[in-house]
Amino acid sequence: MKQILLKAESLSKSVSNGGTLQHILKNIDLELYQGDFTVIMGASGAGKSTLLYALSGMDAPSLGTVWLEGSKISGLSQDKLAAFRRAHCGFVFQQIYLIDGMSVMDNVLAAGYLTGKDKTAIVARARELFSTVGISEETQRKFPSQLSGGEAQRAGIVRALINHPGLLFADEPTGALNSKAGLFVMDLLTNFNRQGQSIVMVTHDMRLARRGNRILYLKDGMILGECLLGEYVSGDKKRHEALLGFLKEMGW
Repeated sequence: MKQILLKAESLSKSVSNGGTLQHILKNIDLELYQGDFTVIMGASGAGKSTLLYALSGMDAPSLGTVWLEGSKISGLSQDKLAAFRRAHCGFVFQQIYLIDGMSVMDNVLAAGYLTGKDKTAIVARARELFSTVGISEETQRKFPSQLSGGEAQRAGIVRALINHPGLLFADEPTGALNSKAGLFVMDLLTNFNRQGQSIVMVTHDMRLARRGNRILYLKDGMILGECLLGEYVSGDKKRHEALLGFLKEMGW
């Protein structure tokens, strides 16, 4: 039996819109498991990114509770929550958010040093990850504005993984990339998952969703269904057909 990595109970999020209360997430119960590549899909406005941010503690739910790696993160102060995220979570966004006044390497090291861990080990970890994602030492010395979109996102992945996060959160990680760079990024995420990295990713792209072993479909702020695909194998037509059939059933 897989180990539960994250658990959410009765998760709800409401916002006031012109005096009307809009319910974005509606009483969601969810478990994410160690080693899974979980993909959250749904139409625009279904609440996918809101769910991701609520699960990670980046946005406070209106109601409900979230546990991550056995720790209750709901209700923590902002300082304690920020420290917890630095130690247990990694984030890959569509927009990279690297600090342009710092080199690529310094961007990554700054994220690592915030945890207070041994600096020598952090530098070694950064060099190992940069090598894995194919970013040279010369490129590591550049500023983010000097990078291509694909290079910047690969650097963002290194920053997200520098602290050995229990769970990597990815929100449309290839949305700003061309098809070649996007495929490279997805190959990296797939390989990290095969090495044991747990990932939860939001996407509206079926090609990206095929990389997941578990697909959750969100509609009107509720999880409508899930599809289990098993380990990703490139070019697997049955996998494509299974996902397509599931999405049609969900009304995608």
